Parts: sequence; C-alpha cells; structure tokens
Amino acid sequence: MIGPDHKRRALTVLMLLPLLVAAGEEPCLLCTKTLESTQVSTVKATPLSIDITTQLDFSRAALSGSSGGQIDVDPHNGSRRVDGSIIDLGGPAFAGTAIVRGEPGRAIRIDMPQTANMTSSTGAVIKIVGLRASIVGNPRLDREGRLSFSFGGKLVVQGNASGTFRARIPITAQYE
Repeated sequence: MIGPDHKRRALTVLMLLPLLVAAGEEPCLLCTKTLESTQVSTVKATPLSIDITTQLDFSRAALSGSSGGQIDVDPHNGSRRVDGSIIDLGGPAFAGTAIVRGEPGRAIRIDMPQTANMTSSTGAVIKIVGLRASIVGNPRLDREGRLSFSFGGKLVVQGNASGTFRARIPITAQYE
C-alpha cells in the first residue's frame, strides 16, 4: 500500500523532472556580458578512462632486523633494488602499468600522489614514497586514442612491520 508520504515524494520527483529536461545544454544568456562569450562549443570530448593492466608489486621480502629498509621499483624497466635490512625472498616485482583511452591526438595530464600508505590486515602501515610514472614531456594520446605508461616507487619499511600489504593509488587523467 502506498501512503500519502510516498505519493508526495513521487510527485516532487515528477515535478523536478520537467525542469531538468528543460534545462538542456544552452548557455545561460543572463550570465554573459558579450555576444562572443555566449558561443558554446557543441563538440564534446570523448571521456578519458584509465585501466590498470598490471598492479605495482614489490614482491616478497623479509626484515633481518628492526632498522627497516627500502625496495625501489623502477617504472621504466621494472627492475627492483633492495636496500637496508630487507632480505629479498625472490619472486618477480612488477612496475604498475596503465592505459589511458580518450580522444585521439589530444594532450593529457596524468596526476598521481607522491606517497601512499600500504596497510596489512593486522593494521600495520608502510609507506610508498617517490611514486612516479614513465611519462616524459607532454603526453598525447595516439591515433587510436591510447597512451600506455608504467609507474613505480620506493617502498619504505621502518620498524617491525609484517603481513601482506595493499594500497590504492589514485591516478587521474585530464585533457590539457
């Protein structure tokens, strides 16, 4: 059974719908000062999307003491360098890889944080610093509207952290 409150909410939504449809994409003529500023481009850019094809993976390691250490994964060649009291337990390390898709030939900007925290299921936290991408210069999408790049960084372990660590690294792309 539909009560009076439900009918009132449905009516409110239905009343707003014509207003939203009527708004359309016309420029606000009251907000502009000159005729030139009322001209709006009707060409819409293809939205950008980013797919992470390989996750950044520092592989397996152990601490031989409490002084900590670092694991650096190079974004250009995927090589790993281990420093400090970290023992390499083998296994491959991988630079992360991503593909940006959008409008062919357009210049874009890729943004990512310099640092990220990695946490384990036990609540331990370690840090990735010096996050960087393999992109040089002013990146541009190719003829198919694609740009591939890789990213890496330095994992810094301090103290007695243990566990399997995970992080989310926000990477964004924008048209220039």
